[in-house]
Amino acid sequence: MKLTLEGLKDASAWEKAGVTLPKYDIAAMRAQTARNPAWVHFGAGNIFRMFIGGIADSLLSQGLSKTGIVCAETFSFDMIEEIYKPYDNLVLGVTLRPDGSVSKQVIASLSEAISSTPSKADSWERMKQIFSQSSLQLISFTITEKGYALKNAAGEYFQYIKSDIEKGPEEATSAMAQVTSLLYHRFKSGKLPLAVVSMDNCSHNGEKLQNSVVTMAEEWCKKGFVTKEFIDYLNDESKITFPWSMIDKITPRPSTDIGKQLEAAGIEKMQPFVTEKKTFIAPFVNAEGPQYLVIEDKFPNGRPQLEKAGVYMTDRDTVNNVERMKVTTCLNPLHTALAVYGCLLSHTLIADEMKDKELCELVRRIGPVEGMPVVTDPKILSPKDFVNEVINVRLPNPFVPDTPQRIACDTSQKVGIRFGETIKSYVAKEGSAAKLDAIPLAIAGWCRYLLAVDDNGKAFELSPDPMLPELTAQLKGVVWDKPESYSGQLKPILSNANIFGSDLYKAGIGEKIESLFKEELAGVGAVRATLKNHLK
Repeated sequence: MKLTLEGLKDASAWEKAGVTLPKYDIAAMRAQTARNPAWVHFGAGNIFRMFIGGIADSLLSQGLSKTGIVCAETFSFDMIEEIYKPYDNLVLGVTLRPDGSVSKQVIASLSEAISSTPSKADSWERMKQIFSQSSLQLISFTITEKGYALKNAAGEYFQYIKSDIEKGPEEATSAMAQVTSLLYHRFKSGKLPLAVVSMDNCSHNGEKLQNSVVTMAEEWCKKGFVTKEFIDYLNDESKITFPWSMIDKITPRPSTDIGKQLEAAGIEKMQPFVTEKKTFIAPFVNAEGPQYLVIEDKFPNGRPQLEKAGVYMTDRDTVNNVERMKVTTCLNPLHTALAVYGCLLSHTLIADEMKDKELCELVRRIGPVEGMPVVTDPKILSPKDFVNEVINVRLPNPFVPDTPQRIACDTSQKVGIRFGETIKSYVAKEGSAAKLDAIPLAIAGWCRYLLAVDDNGKAFELSPDPMLPELTAQLKGVVWDKPESYSGQLKPILSNANIFGSDLYKAGIGEKIESLFKEELAGVGAVRATLKNHLK
């Protein structure tokens, strides 16, 4: 069996392999989408292909939509050439269940795949044609938080952004410049309305997207490429909106074992591979079952019936509260604690850590015990049910191949939100966070992790993090098996409000973290012993 439109004609073979096929007319859907596109998505990666593509697929299967999604990729054009075109834009979605079983579904809602760039004249003309259509209701994004950034840490425009500003809309290369250029084309086509929806996993994602688009437009206005009227159009919510959203679904890199299982079932060419731009990809996407998408319901040109496919449609405050619940209490803090201690205790799978008595108890203390008293309750989702699902279903799933080493990336950029917000809530509520024990233990573990030596005394490679040079330099002189080598090196880190959102000494837990860190310096097994001692 081949994952192509021709290959799907042998429906009985796919059924025998346990794969669910689309129940709608794919050719008719694609023809209708080509004529009257309603949804364009930027960022052709895995979470889009299975989660967002699955939402559109569900609406098509229910007869609630007649059009699919146009996929636009502004960077990894090799993905379009190597994973979309050879498979007729079809995706095999594989849901990984905790009992080891899988469900398999062909997703056919990705109607068209475009390498979006002015350097590809035909593709760019097609993008402009789509943006001139009154039928277009929304454009959405999963391009990662970095995709919205225009400036570096020093507040200066990146060189490629400078180039986009200088050259103007007709030669836009970056994602934000392209989107702004296409919106300008839509403006010139009759000031048509549109929702511009970030679905990336970052706080206030709609605000980040809006700021970048408006900034690009303002820079072009200064140079005479666009008019002030275009900027007014972008800021007029009766025309253009930038709804906020919260997305949550663990979608790890494709598993070679899953690829082998699919090929054993008779499906050809299912092994993951690395594209020219070093993207690890496969014709299938493997992911956990639980998924959440909450979107601010602000669509000036109408929208698909997203709520009929499991999307929570609500107001901005509720989106913000759901995101805060997840990021500061119910999921992300647990992930970060498992990440740093997983590296120290030589784990290679998040799921395996949940079999570790101390680490399982650590996350239970961080979330349900210490987080719940100050959790933000968004009302549309129960924080208690959410965190229980995370601890009892999602994190322990042995068939989700996610690693502590991946989760440990950029931890310095995360601890201020993932732990710092709960710390600040305790200070606001009780005047001090001194009663916290598990969160200080997690922070001490991160500091111990920065020494890049595990609990057996073996060196390991730290995951990428923009602050690593600064942080490791600050810890100079600290030796992993000599507690006496510690002479206050953590103080500048723990008092840094830019990292944690507040001075942890003023919050009442700086000294506690130092003491725990020093315990974890006592030689082989000291990290494990510290966890046992404080998680009795």
